[in-house]
Amino acid sequence: MLKVIFYIKADKAKPNGEIPIYAKISFQGKETTMSTGKSIAEERWSSTNKLRNFLKLEKEKIIKQALDQFQLKVEKKFNELEKANSEVSLATLKEEINGKRSANNKGVTILSVMEKHNKFFKKKVDGGERSSASLQKYERAKELLYNFLKKHYALEDILTTEIDSRFVYKLEDFLKYESNFKGKIGIKNNSIVKYMKMYKTANNYAIRIGLIEKCPFKVYDGKIKITEGVFLSQHELNTIEEKHFSTIRLEKVKDLFLFSCYTGYAPIDASNLTANNLITDSAGNLWLKTNRTKTAIRANVPVLPAVLKIINKYKNQQIGLIPKMSNQKMNAYLKEIADLCKIDKHLTWYVARHTFATTVTLGNGVRLENVSAMMGHTNIKQTQHYAKVLDINIMEDMAKLKSKYS
Repeated sequence: MLKVIFYIKADKAKPNGEIPIYAKISFQGKETTMSTGKSIAEERWSSTNKLRNFLKLEKEKIIKQALDQFQLKVEKKFNELEKANSEVSLATLKEEINGKRSANNKGVTILSVMEKHNKFFKKKVDGGERSSASLQKYERAKELLYNFLKKHYALEDILTTEIDSRFVYKLEDFLKYESNFKGKIGIKNNSIVKYMKMYKTANNYAIRIGLIEKCPFKVYDGKIKITEGVFLSQHELNTIEEKHFSTIRLEKVKDLFLFSCYTGYAPIDASNLTANNLITDSAGNLWLKTNRTKTAIRANVPVLPAVLKIINKYKNQQIGLIPKMSNQKMNAYLKEIADLCKIDKHLTWYVARHTFATTVTLGNGVRLENVSAMMGHTNIKQTQHYAKVLDINIMEDMAKLKSKYS
């Protein structure tokens, strides 16, 4: 708990006999001192019980008002820092009160901003609020920024105040045509936009904690290009479901993939499910209830028969509701499944998620807002692009129109 105690420093007495009033600020066993800029005669400080008694002299009333305002300022600054999820230190608090942090802002570098944000983000990961995969992307964003600085500026870091629009769009070009990751040169548009969004997020965090005053990446206006996601038709989904694989490995991957097709859960969310997430409502309906790790948004989904069959199959075989498997292994085995089922599509976990949104739900008349809620989307616009790819829905609607004009 933050404490502010006022006292006088007798060894700093002024020629007129008055003694400066200081504030001792304490927090978590540590303390610091600050001058309040006010002074008082030692006799008056004692006789008024440190200005706590009823005050008759106008001068003392003014001093008392100034001390109250000083304490209020300290508490307000402390609350601002704490609200910004900053690691509140007395040194930082003192700088804020003295107005020195703005001057120090000139020395803040872009990689130090990324580092500070990523440390904060790791706390969210450790607390189960965000996924470790998201943290890896932020670390990758920091690495790309470092490589860009080394190649184009021969620097290991740069002040945020020196980043202008030319720097930002030069970075975009570097990401698009020159960046190298695992032997692959260049990054596609949508990934570039996401990286730029990460830089914005990190800098906005730095603004919230008072580290910098403006976001140098605010100028960036790149847009995500909506592409038609790959998803399975009902026939393809049935083909996989009915296929029996001779190896336990492929059979398990098939079940995990189908689980995602019928729930819409992303890998991290599916693998974190336990029996505690399986809820029966007052009407006797089974639900899977959880929050998406990526966004912390609620994603509750009714349990379909195919899902219950998979849950029962692996009941008591592991700690979680379904077996765990890494994305990398999963995607490699899915390619094998696609070949054996003669499905000419690149299967991934996210194909399963898209299949849930399109074939399983929207294709069967589930309302868009309900699909959005089940998928844990932050807004309905994220879900709308799934609806655009369902030609079967268009044909059904047009069939009604045909009957009217026939």
